[in-house]
Amino acid sequence: MRRRTIVGIIFMVVALLKLADMWGIVSLDGLWNPSWDAYVGPLLILYIGIELVISSYRHHPDQWLQRPIPPEGEGKRICCSVRYGGDQYIYHGEVFHGARLDAFCGGIQLDLREAVITENEEIDIHTFMGGVELFVPRHVNVIVKSRSFIGGVSNDAAWNALPGIPCLHISASNFFGGVSIKDY
Repeated sequence: MRRRTIVGIIFMVVALLKLADMWGIVSLDGLWNPSWDAYVGPLLILYIGIELVISSYRHHPDQWLQRPIPPEGEGKRICCSVRYGGDQYIYHGEVFHGARLDAFCGGIQLDLREAVITENEEIDIHTFMGGVELFVPRHVNVIVKSRSFIGGVSNDAAWNALPGIPCLHISASNFFGGVSIKDY
């Protein structure tokens, strides 16, 4: 576990203990007696802790097919970031060149069933209290690498044993979120 993750968890525990003390669930009179008994302090500490944990999962160097994320356009890797909402991307015969999907308290649906995929590509997914639904074509293999904290990845795509089949490498980091992969 990275140092940044540990510090973030410590911040979250301290904030949750303070909130539990303020609500009368536990008594921490001997340990914590600050002058700022407002909710702003504990919520700020909780926010900092969550941000530290999320950023420690987001910027992990262990990835496949490292490529810079170019601006959107024809023949480029798409980049989608959703906060408190949802986006849907449907490919209708366009060439797919990989994607970076970030869902923060929201959802993304990416439909690649009609996309043209001729070589190995990468989909880099990060979720926090959100989800990604991914529809893949039946003529590709899906390889998933997941790092999840109270979340996960469901891969319902069939594996093709034929040689020369392109692969979609899916790297998913989930924090209270999930990814669903389907080929139907």
